[in-house]
Amino acid sequence: MRINDEYGKLPGSYLFAETARRLKVYQAEHPDADIIRLGIGDVTMPLVPAVISAMHIAVDEMGKKETFRGYGPDYGYDFLVNAIRENDYQPYGIELDYDEVFISDGAKCDVGNIQELFSPDAVIAVTDPVYPVYVDSNAMAGRAGDFLDGKWDRLVYLPCNAENGFVPELPSEHVDVLYLCYPNNPTGTVLTKAQLKVFVDWARENDALIIYDAAYKAFITETGIPHSIYEVAGAKEVAIECCSYSKTAGFTGTRCAYMIVPHEVQGLNSKGERVELNAMWKRRMSTKFNGVSYPVQRAAAAIYTPEGKKQVQEVIQAYLENARVIHDGLISRGIEVYGGINSPYIWMKVPGNMDSWTFFDRLMDKSHVVGTPGAGFGPSGEGYFRLTAFNSLEATKEAVRRFDACLL
Repeated sequence: MRINDEYGKLPGSYLFAETARRLKVYQAEHPDADIIRLGIGDVTMPLVPAVISAMHIAVDEMGKKETFRGYGPDYGYDFLVNAIRENDYQPYGIELDYDEVFISDGAKCDVGNIQELFSPDAVIAVTDPVYPVYVDSNAMAGRAGDFLDGKWDRLVYLPCNAENGFVPELPSEHVDVLYLCYPNNPTGTVLTKAQLKVFVDWARENDALIIYDAAYKAFITETGIPHSIYEVAGAKEVAIECCSYSKTAGFTGTRCAYMIVPHEVQGLNSKGERVELNAMWKRRMSTKFNGVSYPVQRAAAAIYTPEGKKQVQEVIQAYLENARVIHDGLISRGIEVYGGINSPYIWMKVPGNMDSWTFFDRLMDKSHVVGTPGAGFGPSGEGYFRLTAFNSLEATKEAVRRFDACLL
């Protein structure tokens, strides 16, 4: 039996698996250490009452013959699909067809699986630093080439750093697919509608596809920042959008998300014929995915009720307050900081010209705080460090206070 050699080209382990490994080793050696985790983006606040109530009702329905449900619709129940259309898009003047919305078990799965629709020789561009799944999923499929000197030789990297205001330049070479994530993971930065329009116009002019990850749109606080790429004219012709309930509603352990694939988005097959990606994704979903469970979809739909909206917004505001505490606390300590305003992520410049993995170990050892090294997000992430707002307010304040020990 032959195996996929592309897996052997992947450097080390997945970023968050490596940070977890180092933490496990440290805790084994320092069992009394009180570690505060501001690393992996897992939520800590419980599901809101409206969600729990809806899930209980749905579970009870599954226990009665009259209301029991087996396999659900391939692409999602109509009550959730319509709630998404009416609440997440219509308020922004965006009309979506019913069959352009696909319910899934996570944005990570969606952005990892969407690459199956691309040809093996498709040229992929990513912003740098970047969420690792965009890169690794294409590397596993053979599109990234070889990993040499810290980079994949077939990927097109678009650096985002303090020097360019974290706004990537347009690709200077041919690109088939561009991954964008805003509010950004890991930097926490955003693009204005005008800045995003530049990429949409480029994609239309160059027959390219944008995979737009909007998993953190619920954290946007400033006006003028688009909640969807489809707020930009023409985007439905060139963009697929991924969204998640993981951070919006605390569904990291419950698993539910959705992806928008407009009918207008098309690609070329080997015969030069234009093909709808919507039809391709339907085929992929119906073949490889059994859908999200009925109770979970009912739970997700509950966040769109009046009480659900209010309760979820309270949770989001609590995380944003944590982000503010980290943002302001680090700035007061003379650290260069980005993000944390429209996002639960804070992107800080590593002090003392340390590399980011050295700072990871130092922060864990001196301050008993865990974050994520910027180098794990790509070459341009070196020299930076990511912290998350997903902890209690008390733990967040204590983590900021503990930074003093690390900075001495």
